[in-house]
Amino acid sequence: MVALIFLFFFLNIPLLASRFTQPRCFWRMYENKETDEDLVTGCVFYLITEQRPVEKDYFNHILNIQTTTKYFQFILALAFSMDEVNRNPDLLPNSSFVFECPEGGCATGTKLYSHFHLSEEVRDFPPNYMCYEQTMCLVVLTGPNLATSVMVGSIFNLIVPKQVLQITYGPFHPILSNREQFPFLYQIAGKDTSLALAMISLMLYFNWNWIGLAISDNDQGTQFLTQLRGEMEKVTVCFAFVSLIPVKMHLFLTRVEVYYNQIMTSSTNVVIIYGDPESSLAVAFRRWRSLGLQRIWVTTSQWDGTTTKNDFPRNSFNGKITFAHYHAEVSHFKTFVQTLNPLKYTEEFLARLEWMNVNCKVSASMCKTLKNCLSNASLQWLKAQTFDMAFSDESYDIYNAVYALAHAFHEMLLQHVYNQPMDNGEGHFAHCLKLHSFLRKTRLTNPVGDRMIMNQKENLQEKYGIFQIWNFPYGLGLKVKIGEFSSYFPYGQQLHIYEDMIEHATGSRQMPPSVCSADCGPGFRKFWQEGMAACCFDCSPCPQNEVSNETNVDKCVRCPEDQYANREQNQCIQKDVVFLNYKDTLGMVLTLMALFFSAFTTVVLGIFVKHHDTPIVKANNQNLSYILLISLIFCFLCPLLFIGHPNSATCVLQQITFGVVFTVAVSTVLAKTVTVLLAFKVTTPGTRMRYFLVSGVPNYIIAICTLIQIILCTIWLQFSPPFIDRDVHSEHGQIIIVCNKGSVTAFYCVLGYHGSLAFVSFIVAFLARNLPDTFNEAKLLTFSMLLFCGVWISFLPVYHSTKGKIMVAVEVLSILASSAGLLGCIFIPKCYIILLRPERNSLQKIREKTYS
Repeated sequence: MVALIFLFFFLNIPLLASRFTQPRCFWRMYENKETDEDLVTGCVFYLITEQRPVEKDYFNHILNIQTTTKYFQFILALAFSMDEVNRNPDLLPNSSFVFECPEGGCATGTKLYSHFHLSEEVRDFPPNYMCYEQTMCLVVLTGPNLATSVMVGSIFNLIVPKQVLQITYGPFHPILSNREQFPFLYQIAGKDTSLALAMISLMLYFNWNWIGLAISDNDQGTQFLTQLRGEMEKVTVCFAFVSLIPVKMHLFLTRVEVYYNQIMTSSTNVVIIYGDPESSLAVAFRRWRSLGLQRIWVTTSQWDGTTTKNDFPRNSFNGKITFAHYHAEVSHFKTFVQTLNPLKYTEEFLARLEWMNVNCKVSASMCKTLKNCLSNASLQWLKAQTFDMAFSDESYDIYNAVYALAHAFHEMLLQHVYNQPMDNGEGHFAHCLKLHSFLRKTRLTNPVGDRMIMNQKENLQEKYGIFQIWNFPYGLGLKVKIGEFSSYFPYGQQLHIYEDMIEHATGSRQMPPSVCSADCGPGFRKFWQEGMAACCFDCSPCPQNEVSNETNVDKCVRCPEDQYANREQNQCIQKDVVFLNYKDTLGMVLTLMALFFSAFTTVVLGIFVKHHDTPIVKANNQNLSYILLISLIFCFLCPLLFIGHPNSATCVLQQITFGVVFTVAVSTVLAKTVTVLLAFKVTTPGTRMRYFLVSGVPNYIIAICTLIQIILCTIWLQFSPPFIDRDVHSEHGQIIIVCNKGSVTAFYCVLGYHGSLAFVSFIVAFLARNLPDTFNEAKLLTFSMLLFCGVWISFLPVYHSTKGKIMVAVEVLSILASSAGLLGCIFIPKCYIILLRPERNSLQKIREKTYS
């Protein structure tokens, strides 16, 4: 049944990529333990060399050592390592490496303390301690937790100071590096100086920025917290909570509910656990999981075996992610253990001791369907996929400790100092100094290819393997390597995650999120309120014409002037280039109107030329009528310069042409008005106005007024001429190409000059409106000027209230309307008489009307 359950989950792991050179999948069977009364446990060994050969059978005595399954793995690892050294012909010739486990050597903290502190037998060294009656240094291997090493080291320093060389396995602890307190102590494990960086790198990879932390309230936990905060300050990762779990059990029990509620009410999905796996922190961890807390627990390899009866299936995305010091696989360990007692150490029993390397290349293709796999599954099949027992970090430390000590002893043998007599009765002390000197200088490459340096001041670059662990029902565990962290790579390239392994193990490459605030999607930016953590924020829409096309941006980006933000404000869109185009409906209508009026004016001019000898044409100076009609033709054609894509030439021509042509037209109206007034003044007896009329003074009015306008336009062009302008702000999503007036003052001077001429013409025509004459144009001129002024006065507010091409259209309409007003008021009535009432356009009819 156990095998079937395991196989159901295991066969979801397809082929590994070819780049993996060794298995990255493991399985084991847990021994669920819920008792917490004896938390501080460890193992102590004496390491001894003997001047005689030792066979493998020598280690059979370890079968009688009574200890827990967890700590029995350390004894087996020590025996395996020593057997491997003893079989190496290049190490310790004519000598053998053995160990003794003193009574209570693998026991609870209370028993260890009682044995080493109260027993006088500690002064009577273990059997085979004396070789050829020469005094030697006592070598003690302690671990895996800090309490065991500190207790043993302190007791030996008190009872036999400087006569014991201590080597520790298990995690590195700064307190053990105190040379004054522990002068002859070596820690095999490397310093975890990069662990905080490795964990934060993992958080960044999975976009986790809201994490919890539970650590032991001691120097080790405080140091890790400081390192973690230092790395978090460099990036945007925040603590949802920090639980400092008291080391003293009675203090922890008084606040156990507080710690549970703290993690229960937190919104984080990721919690870092750091501390001793045999401490009150472990009790808290087991309690949290037993009460159903489902989180992703990020911790170290020492917590691999910490489990409960209430573990969850892997599809719930829960489990542990552990960081383990990278080391090569040690082969033949399983074979060695099974040869000690083949009947006892079966595959199932070994799986309770250590993780078992399993074949990751098992594919569901081996059996066509999962149902077939389940129906054919058995524990025998699982054992067939198993390669070897994997060394835990602690077991590997023991392996390295044995080889380091063997090499130190070997160097002493080569230099003939191993058996030299020690004078002055200081045998232990002198021998320890010698061994200490050799061990400190030891540098080696162990049989599996990993470098070792015993001088702790020369640390090797750290490399971690990252594993994801799931605990299944019935005490079955699965561990998969999902990545590595190498501190010797450049910053930002140190973490490498095997996404395919995550997908094989979980069915998805996505991890559950763990963030304080939901992501601010495209079109939004992060907005922090006072008092909030850096990872907690609100989402605010981007300001107008600003966009964000990524998530969680701090600041939106303003679109360039030729682009605008779309409605979602996640993209800048190129603005449409807009101008008064001939193809647009408005542009087309204005163009047709301009052409129609110019053509109509041309027809009127033709009518006047054809009937030039009629009284109605001759009246009021027919030359002025011709000039006015020709100027009106150009006035109607002038709007064509305003329609179409502007360029430098049209921008100058449209304003100058408008100014000059309209000046000619309005000054011609003024000249005609003056002509009417002078004509009646000449007929008055005693007047001297005849000279002005005969000498053609009205014709000079046109030239003088036009010259003044030309001077104004020349000044305009000289100092601030019109130019092409891109109006990017008036209309949303549009770039309006317009002709900038250059100098607004000059433009209004030109327009004001037109208005002045029109106003003068209106006053003169108004004064002459009631003069008796058959063809008196004064009334027509008065009305035309009134209309002209009305158009341009209404033009000003409308022009300033519009934007873009509509503004241009308003100016064009004003030109057409004012020009049409002059044409309609002055010439349409005359064309009516010429074409439809010709009888009124004869001298006889005029005389009859005059006599009557």
